[in-house]
Amino acid sequence: MALVRDYGMGWDEPAERLNAFVSARYVALRLAPELARRQPRLADIPALRRHRDADHGVLFMLPLVAAEALWPADPATWAYRRHLAGFLLFVAGAWAVYRLGTMLLGSWRWGLVGAGLLVLSPRIFAEAFYNYKDVVFLSLFALAMLTLLRLLRRPTAGRALLHALATAAAIDVRAMGVLLPALTLGFAALELVYRPVRRRAFVGALGLYVPVLAALVVLGWPYLWDNPVHYLGAALGSFGHYAKAMEVFYLGRFVAVRALPWHYAPVWLLITTPVPYVVLFGIGLWGLARAAWIAGPGRWLRRTNSRRYLLVLAWFAGPLVGVIGLRSVLYDGWRHLYFIYPAVVLVAGLGLRLLWHAWQRRQTAAAPPRALAAGALLVALALGMARVAWRMVAEHPFQYAYFSFLPGRVVEQQFERDYWGLSVKQGLEWVLAHDARPAVPVSMDERTEMTLRINAKMLPPAARARLRLVAADSAGGGYFLSIYRWHPGAYPASVGRPVHTIRVGGAAILGVWRRP
Repeated sequence: MALVRDYGMGWDEPAERLNAFVSARYVALRLAPELARRQPRLADIPALRRHRDADHGVLFMLPLVAAEALWPADPATWAYRRHLAGFLLFVAGAWAVYRLGTMLLGSWRWGLVGAGLLVLSPRIFAEAFYNYKDVVFLSLFALAMLTLLRLLRRPTAGRALLHALATAAAIDVRAMGVLLPALTLGFAALELVYRPVRRRAFVGALGLYVPVLAALVVLGWPYLWDNPVHYLGAALGSFGHYAKAMEVFYLGRFVAVRALPWHYAPVWLLITTPVPYVVLFGIGLWGLARAAWIAGPGRWLRRTNSRRYLLVLAWFAGPLVGVIGLRSVLYDGWRHLYFIYPAVVLVAGLGLRLLWHAWQRRQTAAAPPRALAAGALLVALALGMARVAWRMVAEHPFQYAYFSFLPGRVVEQQFERDYWGLSVKQGLEWVLAHDARPAVPVSMDERTEMTLRINAKMLPPAARARLRLVAADSAGGGYFLSIYRWHPGAYPASVGRPVHTIRVGGAAILGVWRRP
C-alpha cells in the first residue's frame, strides 16, 4: 500500500488495457447489444476479430476495465488501482508458494522461507506491481500447482473442481497455462502407478476435471466464444508472431528475436537471480539427485514426497527445455518464463534445509568438518541475502533493473536495462522539480517516446499540465530523456548537456539532457 504509487507505467500496460476493452466491447455486444451501442466509451474500441492482439488472455484486466468504465477517474488513479490489484494477486501467489513449501519441506517455517525468497527477489517484487502478464501468470500458476498437489494427495470432486478453476484462470491469462492440464494428467498417471488403490477416486476426479476445465476456459476467455477449438489452436500457434521484426540487445549486440541463441533465457535467469538463491538451488538439486541415486529411481519414486519434488522439477525444467528446444521467441529478458521461478525458490528452500541439517550435526563426532563447512556457507549465504534485501531498499523503485553480480559497466555494454521504461516517471519528476517554467518541453527518441506519453499520465494533473511533449529533434531549451533501449552507447554532445542520471547497481537506466 505504501509503495504502489512509486512505480511508473510499463510499456505493455496500455496494450493490455486496450485488449481488455476490446473483449469488454465484444462481451457487451453479445449480452446487451442495444445498451452497448449507446456507450460512448466503446465507440472507438476496435472489433475483437480485427484486433491484432485479440488472442491475448484478459481474465485479470477485464474486470478492472469494466470497473474503470463504470466509475471513471483520473488515468493515474486507475493505473495505481491496477498496480495494487496486481500486487495483491502476487500476495496470493506468495501464499501458494508458502503452502507448497510447507507441504514439501514438512514445516510452516520452511514454507515461509520459500515465500520469503520469492518476495525478496528484486525483479519479481517490482514487476508484481505492473507486469499484468508474466507475474500475474506466475501467481496463478503457483495457485494452480497448489491445487494440483492437493488433488494428487487426495482426489475428491471438490478438489478437482477447485483445480479446474485455478487451471482455467491461468490459461485465461496466458495460453502457456495449457502446461497445467498436461502436468495434471501426467502426474495423476504416476500416482495411479504407485497408488493403485486410489484408481477409482483418481478416474472420477479427472473425469470431472477435464470437462469443467474446458467449460471454464471458454467462459473466461471471450476470444474463444465463437469457435473454442479453432481459436484456442490459433492462440497457441501465435506465440511470438507480433515480435518478428523486433531486436534485443544481448551480449553487446542487437539480435533479432528470431535468431537468439539457445542460452538467452538461461543466461538472463542466472544474471538476474540473486547469487545465494542460485547456490541454494544447486544444493537442493544435488540433494534430490543424490537421494534418487542412493535409493534407485524406482524406490525413490515410491515415496510421496519424491513424486512431489519430481513435479516441482518438471515445473522448472519442462518449460525451460521446451523454450530452448522449440526455439520459442523471447525478448525483454526471461520474463516469459517467470512462472517457473516459484519452483526455483522451492528447490532453493530444500537446499537451505539440507545445509541447516548438516550444520545441526556439528555436535556429532561423525561429521564435524562437513558441519563446519555448512555453517560457514550458511553465514556467507545469510550475508548475501541481507545484501539482496538492502539493495531492494536502496534501489527502490528500480528493482526491476536488478542484476545480481555483474558490474554496472558490463551491464551497460552487454544487456538491456530499463526495457519497461518505468524510470521515465522519475525522470519527468526530476525535470519538473528542477525547472520552474510554466511550460517545459520534453522529448525522447521516436522508438521510445510512448513511454514518455504514458508516464506523463502518472503525474498529478498540475504537474502534467506543465509538460510539453515535443519531437526529439526540437530545439528550444527543453529536455531529452533516454532509457538506452535501442541506443545503449553514449550520446553525442549535440543532444545536450547531461544533467541527471538514474543508476541501478552502477548501470545507467535513465539519462536526462538539457537541450541547447
